[in-house]
Amino acid sequence: MKFVSIGSGSKGNSTVITNKNTTIMIDCGFSGKETVSRLKAKGISPEQIDAILVTHEHTDHCKGVATLSRQYALPIYMTHGTARGMKLLKYQYTKIVAGESFQIGDFKIDPICVPHDSNEACQFLVNDQDKRFGILTDLGHVTPHIESAYQQCDSILLEFNHDTELLAKGPYPYSLKKRVGGNLGHLNNNQAANLLQSMDLDRLKNLALSHISEKNNCFKIALETAQNITENTDTTIHTLEQQFGSEWIEVA
Repeated sequence: MKFVSIGSGSKGNSTVITNKNTTIMIDCGFSGKETVSRLKAKGISPEQIDAILVTHEHTDHCKGVATLSRQYALPIYMTHGTARGMKLLKYQYTKIVAGESFQIGDFKIDPICVPHDSNEACQFLVNDQDKRFGILTDLGHVTPHIESAYQQCDSILLEFNHDTELLAKGPYPYSLKKRVGGNLGHLNNNQAANLLQSMDLDRLKNLALSHISEKNNCFKIALETAQNITENTDTTIHTLEQQFGSEWIEVA
């Protein structure tokens, strides 16, 4: 199993996970045309994708979902709340429920409920035999359930959205600062680091820092924060970019 980000940040997010037999996309926050272009840059054709999983209905995660699904007959998996938020209740989709595992090809997928200012947000753990990939972005705080669920990951794509000081001093209006930094907003660097510290770092081989704010964070601060936790481990840290995303990363 391996994964690649085709873009990560407030302007669009999408991650592809694949093995020899199964390929899934988690979120599609770009237009259909741009998504296809970004996929091709990573050596993927839309026809290879077996399903699109949607975490929640915010535009930077779902903008191209319906378009890509229609053009390439791709099944959509999402919660009822997400479908309602996307105004797709009459659209054919597979309803998922947080806490209830489901199978797509080789992958057993665990949807995890997260606190975010959307209708019924969830994130995902993707299991391929004894390997586990976790994706965890767009949540305002880490609950005990989340901490427990993400303990045993071989690789994780984890939100390092903002630095609290940079957010406080940044250009956002107060209402938006309150939203981003609130319990239903986004993880700051320290919150993400605290979750990391609770994980089995002997098992964790890859950490992808994601959804890094261009205005309220910087790659250097996020990277140093993560390195402070993982410095005595074999964990490799990757930083995901808005325009490029990432290279392919093996879930080792």
